[in-house]
Amino acid sequence: MSQLRLLPSRLGTQASRLLAPHGVQTFSWCSRSSGPPASFASSRVGGGSSYMEEMYFAWLENPQSVHKSWDSFFRKASEEASYSLAQPQGSVVSESRPAASSRTETSKLVEDHLAVQSLIRAYQIRGHHVAQLDPLGILDADLDSFVPSDLITTIDKLAFYDLREADLDKEFQLPTTTFIGGSETTLSLREIIRRLEGTYCQHIGLEFMFINDVEQCQWIRQKFETPGVMQFSSEEKRTLLARLVRSMRFEDFLARKWSSEKRFGLEGCEVMIPALKTIIDKSSQMGIENVILGMPHRGRLNVLANVIRKDLEQIFCQFDPKLEAADEGSGDVKYHLGMYHERINRVTNRNITLSLVANPSHLEAVDPVVQGKTKAEQFYRGDAQGKKVMSILVHGDAAFAGQGVVYETFHLSDLPSYTTNGTVHVVVNNQIGFTTDPRMARSSPYPTDVARVVNAPIFHVNADDPEAVIYVCSVAAEWRNTFNKDVVVDLVCYRRRGHNEMDEPMFTQPLMYKQIQRQAPVLKKYADRLIAEGTVTLQEFEEEIAKYDRICEEAYGRSKDKKILHIKHWLDSPWPGFFNMDGEPKSMTCPATGVPEDTLTHIGEVASSVPLEDFKIHVGLSRILRGRADMIRKRTVDWALAEYMAFGSLLKEGIHVRLSGQDVERGTFSHRHHVLHDQDVDRRTCVPMNHLWPDQAPYTVCNSSLSEYGVLGFELGYAMASPNALVLWEAQFGDFHNTAQCIIDQFISTGQAKWVRHNGIVLLLPHGMEGMGPEHSSARPERFLQMSNDDSDAYPAFTQDFEVRQLYDCNWIVVNCSTPASFFHVLRRQILLPFRKPLIIFTPKSLLRHPEAKSSFDQMVSGTSFQRVIPEDGAAARAPEQVRRLIFCTGKVFYDLVKERSSQGLDERVAITRLEQISPFPFDLIKREAETYPGAELVWCQEEHKNMGYYDYISPRFTTILGRARPIWYVGRDPAAAPATGNRNTHLVSLKKFLDTAFNLQAFEGKTF
Repeated sequence: MSQLRLLPSRLGTQASRLLAPHGVQTFSWCSRSSGPPASFASSRVGGGSSYMEEMYFAWLENPQSVHKSWDSFFRKASEEASYSLAQPQGSVVSESRPAASSRTETSKLVEDHLAVQSLIRAYQIRGHHVAQLDPLGILDADLDSFVPSDLITTIDKLAFYDLREADLDKEFQLPTTTFIGGSETTLSLREIIRRLEGTYCQHIGLEFMFINDVEQCQWIRQKFETPGVMQFSSEEKRTLLARLVRSMRFEDFLARKWSSEKRFGLEGCEVMIPALKTIIDKSSQMGIENVILGMPHRGRLNVLANVIRKDLEQIFCQFDPKLEAADEGSGDVKYHLGMYHERINRVTNRNITLSLVANPSHLEAVDPVVQGKTKAEQFYRGDAQGKKVMSILVHGDAAFAGQGVVYETFHLSDLPSYTTNGTVHVVVNNQIGFTTDPRMARSSPYPTDVARVVNAPIFHVNADDPEAVIYVCSVAAEWRNTFNKDVVVDLVCYRRRGHNEMDEPMFTQPLMYKQIQRQAPVLKKYADRLIAEGTVTLQEFEEEIAKYDRICEEAYGRSKDKKILHIKHWLDSPWPGFFNMDGEPKSMTCPATGVPEDTLTHIGEVASSVPLEDFKIHVGLSRILRGRADMIRKRTVDWALAEYMAFGSLLKEGIHVRLSGQDVERGTFSHRHHVLHDQDVDRRTCVPMNHLWPDQAPYTVCNSSLSEYGVLGFELGYAMASPNALVLWEAQFGDFHNTAQCIIDQFISTGQAKWVRHNGIVLLLPHGMEGMGPEHSSARPERFLQMSNDDSDAYPAFTQDFEVRQLYDCNWIVVNCSTPASFFHVLRRQILLPFRKPLIIFTPKSLLRHPEAKSSFDQMVSGTSFQRVIPEDGAAARAPEQVRRLIFCTGKVFYDLVKERSSQGLDERVAITRLEQISPFPFDLIKREAETYPGAELVWCQEEHKNMGYYDYISPRFTTILGRARPIWYVGRDPAAAPATGNRNTHLVSLKKFLDTAFNLQAFEGKTF
């Protein structure tokens, strides 16, 4: 019969103490049978050692009397103790037990070895809590002054593990989970503690034991525990000193020349420059050719000067208050701008391309943008493992902990269609956020704790120890290359000058800044150290400073000759060959966007079939595919098929297409089905779009994580890398783009004006009032139109190239297509234009299956193009002089209007014209339509509420083109706070009401505009 005992041994006590902070329960049991019992009790273990002894001697008598895990455990413990214990041979070793004194001695030795192993593990898990990370020595980097009781002092440690001072000089076998012994397999306890404190409790704090991969943990232990690993040659130390000189003297130079200018300098973390250069150097040695960086504004100018190696005169001339802008756009402040530079890495003598992505004051907004750009560069190079292209992200501590987009970006790091195969994150830990104390700014111990969600190792390091920083950065770069995973370097530093150079930090952090005023700069401390050890002389150090000061002075002199700002010098994503040498489009024409009918037919046939053999699809999908085949025979397309044909025709022309967003593979409304799933084989899928032609461009369609901010930023960065790709992001519902508003406001709407950065990203935003509630109806078109930069009061000159010129002059294009053919053409036009502009498309929901929302091949074949305005083509158009009312509208409401007009018998008296392109406003076509019906009242009809939708945008533009003598009246829902109702009956009542008004030909008689 099995006998089960809880074993609260001293080992159990140690295990419990070690694991309890991590929420782990320890179970100990012993069975007299050959295997574990069917069930057993559990508790947190603790107490004396008698049970442990009893089980140990039971094992000595018969190793099969305990579970095999304990058998293995006691075998290993006995071997490591180097004690001459009888090895069990067979079922019985001895007829009688050893003497009591022998049992106690044996047990004590085993337990002492186990205690030492627990002590080693405690340092590995919690040593970072007692590391000396704060250069100022006044704050706890983890916001907790508590020191783990098993790591306080040597005496406390010994007592915690039931060891004595006499044990300090005993030799102990080292476990395989530590490398502190180097080539030695045993060490004295005194030496074990000394080496552990040297590794885990000095200027480097390591968080990695939460990683659930033994190989990765062993790799990190070996890199930091092995004796002598942090040794630098004299040449390496001199290089580090020279880089610190450049970093610090650059800031000093700016402070001397422009003492009253904001520059968000790097003082207090000057070591960041050699840190970044080390990551780049090490990565270059391992084959990286392209590094893409993102960072906030602190230290950006220094990074541009000393890492990217932008010409210093270009930077200095930005400080000239008389500088004039030569290029288009508003520009941005100098510490927001980016840069692209190809150069030789002098350490590796290899070519390296460095780009720093422009970023607004929304500190972490650039994170997903950098990741998307990196992913695109890897894709175009065929770099599936990230061995040629990598990203580095620099963060501030407060933003890293506080900004949700950091979490969103981390969760993209291991998704197949979004991974960049590891990013090196460098956190500039100022230990403050503007004026906010970290104890008021975050709930987590460290600002970097968000990285634990993806098992990224976190290396905390005191930024006033340059050699420790450089070693950590070298290991971080090697980790990224070895495991293709994210890693975080936490530079614990301080801000010498406050939030910016104009700030007074003593208002809010007096004690901190009193200490900072007494703090010697890192350059002085490190130079004194190298001079003392004889690595450099004082004269050599002073000559290095003088040399860089001369470089800055000479560049300053040259900068005075630059009176015009060429913002293109700050471009972070050049597109070689796409524009003329002067940066202008090669033409102002756009070819017809139609394609040959045989191309449409071929795409349609593939879209309605399964290219793989023995592939079983869902029965419901079979009906959908048969429906597609039927449409092809009838030469018609619905919305999904029009999209398929737009994508497929571009793929044939060598244009890569990428569609991303929540549920885009199937489509939120189950209309797309671009990825087919085998019903019998798990994870066997087929993408018919990639089976169109043998030499086509690749098509990527990928469901995203449940993120808008992070994913839209990612796709923006992806579109930034090349103009020869159609990159689309689809919101699950158009309303949900508002959680990505930062990307829309700071990058998409203003990107070209601020940073001369063309971008052709397409936003697909499902939109339409259908009684589905205020979060599933409106893509908020009024917001996009308000941010459009075309002038409502400027009467345009209708030149021959007016249509394309107008698109070039706008900041983005806003459309609401009413037909599948329009959708097809506008997607193709996006690529055929000689420039790139963001495209906002309000896509339908109910129209996806509306029987009238179909288009003929005749509207899509060669020679056809996108129609900005679709005029009336029915009975009213044949007798325009009899038309009493001309209704302008856009999108889905057109079908409601047509149906109501027919039911009231007003087909000849009311004309309906659709605006497919809303911004830039089609002044020329609107003028032509209004003149076609000179006797008609003009009405704008929309299904959105009056304070939303399009009316406030179109109304002044109608006035500009037609004058006040011919006003345009509003018909639609009344103003409201919420964009839509969730009550179906209320929705239908309001719909009926405004449709009645739209066709009441006496509604506006006698009214003044």
